[in-house]
Amino acid sequence: MLKTSHAVRHDTSLPVEKAVVGPDDAVQVVIRPLPARARYALRLNEAEVTSAGTVAGFSLDIPINTRSGSAGRSSIRLGPNEWLLTGPYADAAMIAGEVDTALGTRFYTLVDVSHRNVGFTVSGRRAAEVLNSGCPLDLADAAFPAGMATRTLMGKAEIVLMRLDDMPTYQVECWRSFSAYVRDYLIEAAREFEPSIA
Repeated sequence: MLKTSHAVRHDTSLPVEKAVVGPDDAVQVVIRPLPARARYALRLNEAEVTSAGTVAGFSLDIPINTRSGSAGRSSIRLGPNEWLLTGPYADAAMIAGEVDTALGTRFYTLVDVSHRNVGFTVSGRRAAEVLNSGCPLDLADAAFPAGMATRTLMGKAEIVLMRLDDMPTYQVECWRSFSAYVRDYLIEAAREFEPSIA
């Protein structure tokens, strides 16, 4: 087992919520920064996944490019042996301890990336169109339904994109160093639907 931990800090520089309202007063897109979250990158041998099953409330035996869980704790399987685990900010130390206990003698790495990642939600009728301004994925309901999650691009920045529900609501995760770029890209894309958005 290998663990690396870093101090978790909340980024207060992220913008307030941006909403774009159409002429019929129906919200077309809302871009909202997420509060600080505990985030861990987990690597575990693929052969151990079935026996591990669910670890500390995180489902590991889910298909690649899917998300499982709730607003409390969720796991995103990004590859055969790679997950992004997220939970409440206040539970960061507890999550690490619970994963350590649950995985026991298995060889794994668990890296606290809470300080590295920043999240946004993008929701509303035009959310997919705003995201597709810089993301090459097919975000149609049949191709990218609720529960899907994968690495992709937003313009020139690598992101993890998740679809949370059928509203639709998407979550965008990116490195903190790219957060201003990703935020501004999304806001600029939203101006297609409402030029006056700040």
